[in-house]
Amino acid sequence: MSKTSRRDFIKTTTAATAGVAVTGINALRAERVLGANDRVRVAIVGASDRTMSSLVPAFMSQTANLNFELVAVCDIWKKRREETPAAIAKKYGIKEPAQVRNTDELYSMKDIDAVIVGTADFQHAYHGIEAVRAGKDCYVEKPFANIMSDAREALKVIGGSKQVFQVGTQRRSTPSYMRAKEYLESGKFGDIVMAEMTWNVNQPGRWRRPSVVPQLREADTDWKRYLINRPYEPFDARKYLEFRLFWPYSSGIPCQWLVHQIDTVHWFTGIPHPRSVVANGGIYLWKDGRKNFDTMTAVFDYHDAKKDKAFQVLYSSRMTNSAGDVKEIYYSNGGTLNLDTNKVTAEGGLTANYAGAMKMQPNLLAPLTLADEGGIETAASTGADKQTTAHMRNWMECVRNRNQKTNADIHAAYNHSVALCMTIAAIQTGKRVTFDDAKQEVVTA
Repeated sequence: MSKTSRRDFIKTTTAATAGVAVTGINALRAERVLGANDRVRVAIVGASDRTMSSLVPAFMSQTANLNFELVAVCDIWKKRREETPAAIAKKYGIKEPAQVRNTDELYSMKDIDAVIVGTADFQHAYHGIEAVRAGKDCYVEKPFANIMSDAREALKVIGGSKQVFQVGTQRRSTPSYMRAKEYLESGKFGDIVMAEMTWNVNQPGRWRRPSVVPQLREADTDWKRYLINRPYEPFDARKYLEFRLFWPYSSGIPCQWLVHQIDTVHWFTGIPHPRSVVANGGIYLWKDGRKNFDTMTAVFDYHDAKKDKAFQVLYSSRMTNSAGDVKEIYYSNGGTLNLDTNKVTAEGGLTANYAGAMKMQPNLLAPLTLADEGGIETAASTGADKQTTAHMRNWMECVRNRNQKTNADIHAAYNHSVALCMTIAAIQTGKRVTFDDAKQEVVTA
C-alpha cells in the first residue's frame, strides 16, 4: 500500500472500530446483481467456533455502514445449521438467516453475492474455489491450503477470476504491521539478517472439544461431504470437531499459527516462499490420541535472488509451556525490530568496539516506536477484535468498489500455502525440503 492509501485505510479502520459511519462508499459496478438498496447479500459457509466468535462479529460490526446483509448460514451439521441462524438473529436484531444444508443448495440460490468461509482447515481452498466458480466474492479463513494440489488449483481459478478474494491473515490489515512494512521498505532498518518467531501456550484443551464431540452423530451430518478430497475413512467425531489435532485435516501448529507469522516475512520482504525448510518436533506431553505435534521447531532459509541477500527465520512453538508467549523479532546489522513492543532499537547492532577493529563504522539504529498500540496480534481473541474487523472491512470495501487487490489476496494465500506445505513435508519426512519453482512442487531431498 502507498503511504497515502495506508493512512486513509488506518483512518477508516479507526472510524469503523469506533462505530463512526463512513460515507462516500463507491457503488458496485453495474454487472453485479444487487439486493434491495444496493445491499450485498452474504452467506456463512461453516458455522465453526472461529466463524461465530470472530468472523461474524467483525462482519456484523460493518454491515450497517457498508450496506451488507447476512442472509444464509450453510453448514452440513444439523445442530449448527439449525441453531446458528436463530442465535445470530437474536444477538444482532436482524432477520433470521436461511438454513442451508450444503453448498450445492447455497449456490443454487439467487440472492447470494458473497460468502465468508470458516470451515475446517483442509477445506478452505476447496470452498474458495467453489465460491469463485459460482461467481461469488469470498473471505476465506487461513490456512488457505495445506496440500499443493489445492493451492495450485486455487491460484489458477481464483487468480484468473474477477471475484474479490481475501484470506484471513489479518496482520496485513493491522496498522502496526503496516507501519513496520513501511519502515522496512524505507531502507532505514537495513537488510534483515535473521528473524525469530514463537507461539507458546500452555493449554491442554486447545483445539479439544470434549463437551461437543459426544453431540455429533454421523446421521446428523454429511461425512463424505466433510472429507471432500481427502481419503475416505470411517466417521470419527473427533476428526470432525477436533480436526486441528489430526492430519490430513490439519497440521496443527503450522496450519494454525505458523501461517500467520511466516506470512509477514513474505509481505515485508517480497520474497514469495522459503528456499528451504528443516523441522522436527513431537507429541511430548499431551498424549490424548492426537496425531499432530504439541511442540515443533523449524528453520526457514530465505533468499532474495534479485538482491543476492539471504537470511534465516527460526520458528518455535509449544503447547506445553507458555513462557515466551508470542514473539516476532526481526534483526539487522544495526539492531532489532520487535513486533511485540512495536519498537525499533539498536539492540544487537554493530558497536564501535567491534566496528573499529575492522576499520568499519558503527551501525546502530535510531530508536523508533512504530505505533501507539502495542502487542502482537494473536488471532486468539473473541468478538469483533480490531485486527479481524479491519481485515473484514478491507474485504467488504473491496467488494463494494470491485477492487480485486485486497490486503491479503490470492497471491498472499498461495505463498503462505507454499511455506506451509514445505513445513509439513519437513515435519513428516525429517528431511531438508526445497521448492521447485518451475513445477510449483515441494521437493524432499
